[in-house]
Amino acid sequence: MSIWSIFLVLQGIQSAISVHHSLQYIYTASSGIQNFPEFVAVGLVDGNEVMYYDSNIREAKPKQDWMKKVTEDDPQYWDFQTRELFGTLMSFINSIEVAKKRFNQTGGVHIFQNMYGCEFDDEYKEVEGWENFGYDGEDFIALDLKTERWSAPVYQASITKNKWDNDKRKMAETKYYITQTCPDWLEKYLEYGKNSLKRTDFPWLLSLLQKLSSSQVSCHATGFYPSRAEMYWRRDGEEIHEDVNKGEILPNNDGTFQMSVDLNISSISSNDWMRYECVFQLSGLKDLVIKLEPEKIQTNDGKFSYFITIIWVTTGGAIGLAVYHLCLWRNCGWCYKY
Repeated sequence: MSIWSIFLVLQGIQSAISVHHSLQYIYTASSGIQNFPEFVAVGLVDGNEVMYYDSNIREAKPKQDWMKKVTEDDPQYWDFQTRELFGTLMSFINSIEVAKKRFNQTGGVHIFQNMYGCEFDDEYKEVEGWENFGYDGEDFIALDLKTERWSAPVYQASITKNKWDNDKRKMAETKYYITQTCPDWLEKYLEYGKNSLKRTDFPWLLSLLQKLSSSQVSCHATGFYPSRAEMYWRRDGEEIHEDVNKGEILPNNDGTFQMSVDLNISSISSNDWMRYECVFQLSGLKDLVIKLEPEKIQTNDGKFSYFITIIWVTTGGAIGLAVYHLCLWRNCGWCYKY
């Protein structure tokens, strides 16, 4: 087995792609799950867990060291969060019971979730926000901020939709939070955690993987930060979509991310392999490219092995990120672990 190791020191360049930052909260109430809290709340900044609360501990806690700085400006911050989340806990437990009645359900496992937050463009400061509710893995009701109306994809949510559409005060408060309060707090959090959140890490490993010599080739990158990266296959310098399957960006335990994009090579002649290459892009950094060459592919049959290791000097340390094992809302993209 031959191993080709290329150590690259890459210089960052300004990118035309602007950086986005986000603040999101995910509340989850559950019933019928043994040894699991009835209510869990998680706060995320740029996809990193920064706050945690559940119905067992009943105390809001920081999940990043830099989040402790918030009490320098607001000594009562964590006490306030704890009180507010206790009220939310009681409301959400009641919401599950309401939903069960509307769906004519009694026992069994049931999940009620709320996701809300905001995102802004680092260059233009354009704010976008959302608030969505889900029940048992399906969309229940969601806010359309532009029309200032609620959409209900299921009949059982129509009562809630009609009530909230006619509640002008609730709409005004929700809109103000999403467009004003949420971005203001996001800016504060970014300042508190700037050494971690505003860093840029190139992937420490970029590789071509293949289960068998006849299988699809997967281009895999791991160890990069932030999560807003792009990776794709191109032929003769042009991006292709046919026979390509892009995977989701997933978190690593050290706070970095990984992703992969697969290429089906069954219809590609071996003579044309050199026309294909995998491209990894991260805002502010130079593209990293690997050509599709047989000797660069790691396979289970032991014929080839190739990887690129990147040495990248960054400021700030890695952020710890809790990855949870219980998958709840399928549209959320998050899995929770205890």
